[in-house]
Amino acid sequence: MKRIHNPKREDWSLILERPTQTVSDIENVVGDIFKTVGQSGDEAIKRYTRKFDGANLESIRVSPQEVNDSKDLISNELKSAIQLAKDNIEKFHLAQKTNRVTVETMKGVQCWQEKRPIQRVGLYIPGGTAPLFSTILMLAVPASIAGCNEIVLCSPPNAEGRIHPAILYTAHLCGITQIFKVGGIQAIAGMTFGTETIPKVYKIFGPGNQYVTVAKQIATKYGIAIDMPAGPSELLVVADETANAAFVASDLLSQAEHGADSQVILVSTSKTLIDKVEQEIKVQLEDLPRREIARKSIANSRLLYVNDDETAIELINEYGPEHFIVCMDNEDFYLKNTMNAGSVFIGNYTPESAGDYASGTNHTLPTNGYAKQYSGVNLDSFMKSITFQKITKEGIRNIGHAVELMAEAEGLEAHKNAMSLRLQSID
Repeated sequence: MKRIHNPKREDWSLILERPTQTVSDIENVVGDIFKTVGQSGDEAIKRYTRKFDGANLESIRVSPQEVNDSKDLISNELKSAIQLAKDNIEKFHLAQKTNRVTVETMKGVQCWQEKRPIQRVGLYIPGGTAPLFSTILMLAVPASIAGCNEIVLCSPPNAEGRIHPAILYTAHLCGITQIFKVGGIQAIAGMTFGTETIPKVYKIFGPGNQYVTVAKQIATKYGIAIDMPAGPSELLVVADETANAAFVASDLLSQAEHGADSQVILVSTSKTLIDKVEQEIKVQLEDLPRREIARKSIANSRLLYVNDDETAIELINEYGPEHFIVCMDNEDFYLKNTMNAGSVFIGNYTPESAGDYASGTNHTLPTNGYAKQYSGVNLDSFMKSITFQKITKEGIRNIGHAVELMAEAEGLEAHKNAMSLRLQSID
């Protein structure tokens, strides 16, 4: 990791730059695949699956037998862990339910807001080197609580044409019955346009690599909503001498092992802690099965020393981390002043991995600085707010003349007339 002491403010944007390609770098590739899938449907999906995943599929739909077989391919201990996580995630997202909001803005004018589920949603679950079955819990549980009628799941197969059994088991546990062996850009394109097999959805959820992230953004051009531009994983830790250096190093490595394009950053007001963390990273890295991936990510990462808390929090808000760990003696200062972060983890005994799996919060979070304007996935992500209003004759008398005046001032005579006719009818 590159060490930088007291970086100048004018250099922050360069120092905090993510190791990601821009949309323009890869959108031509995405556009070509979208066009082909839109024209050729399942045939194009299968062709791209052979090309990118090495799997020659007769059917892209996961069969009930494959789902049933998955139950015997994972341990009972893992099943119990998945159930524990599901229970906590359900508790947290059930607590996010809100009641109808009703107000009488003036006598005879009643307005209210109700939430309705998005009827058809698509979930993208990464497979590849890390089959993220935990992401199914993070997406399917709130989708189910929201009442989404149709939940479609896409995940890439291995070269044998199979999806990891933990993904299939977790999908079954969450009640998902439409599961498809398709990954990458072609999965997003399939859910965007619909194919002979894959249903077209209204909104797409889920993380992925840079190609999936751009594909989701391209999907919005075709009228499909997305949860957020969630790309390669990232973590920022702010820590001082009260932090446990081994814990900090383990947290940094936990995100570094996600992928070579992941990024981790340590911001500290203690040079001694930075020294200890740097040494711990070297030691712990050697014991990781995914150490080569983590090593590449570490090369994109930073150890930043700053003199004071005020500078630290300003730098952190400028970065807008996906995951943000606070291990500071004066943690209240950081919690009060954190404006841009996807999810915050507080203290020495709150590892980011707890939120990734089982504490209850959602791990589908905005990356690449989008925490400045996006929230992480939550119950409302799967719902729409619809407003209603009902006006009585008394209400028309109270509000009518103001509407007439405003419509006339805007030159919209038909708008005025719609109110004037009603006023005349009750005089």
